[in-house]
Amino acid sequence: MNKVICNTPAKGKQSTRIDKWKYDLVHEAILAVVPSTGEGVLFKELAGLVRAQLAAEDLAKLGSVSWYTVSVKLHMETTGELVRLPKAKPQRLLRVGQ
Repeated sequence: MNKVICNTPAKGKQSTRIDKWKYDLVHEAILAVVPSTGEGVLFKELAGLVRAQLAAEDLAKLGSVSWYTVSVKLHMETTGELVRLPKAKPQRLLRVGQ
């Protein structure tokens, strides 16, 4: 089975390996719910927004939506697809590009 290595921006933290289909599913959901302009999305709301994007059958096969959302989100930060809004407390995210 194909795996994706999800890196993290935190120094000293280990990368996570997840099934590619799970990565792709959550990645697409994150892209669908995080805007590229404005105030972004609150991190604490991200997993719920991702869950709402997924079909019931995908949710049943995925496992912990929160865990996969965090893993994919951190990887997307390392690749430059997502950014944390500077000085935003609590954490807010914006999509980079389109």
